Amino acid sequence: MKDEISIDELRSSVQKFITERDWDRYHTPKNLSMSIAIEAAELMEHFQWVTSTQSLEMLQDNHTRSQVVDELSDILIYCISLVNKIDFDIGSAILDKIRRNELRYPVGYMPTDE
Repeated sequence: MKDEISIDELRSSVQKFITERDWDRYHTPKNLSMSIAIEAAELMEHFQWVTSTQSLEMLQDNHTRSQVVDELSDILIYCISLVNKIDFDIGSAILDKIRRNELRYPVGYMPTDE
């Protein structure tokens, strides 16, 4: 098993990268939220026009999997950049959201097909 990297280490690494390039002035909440959406669209392109089963099968190909991981990494980097800009405790926020989702979607909940 690989050594785990903490959220704080990721936040610091992302901020260091941005600071070293003097990009912080471009990393506004507006620009970062748009970048997240753009990268998400690039991720979706990999799975456009295939079935759910085919999308799972595609990930067995190392090249495709690598491309998908790269796009997902871009999304996460922009998300972490936005977390840094807003400055909140990402761990607490996620756990709080999971607790609220547990109430909204109890075990056994199934969405309708409508």
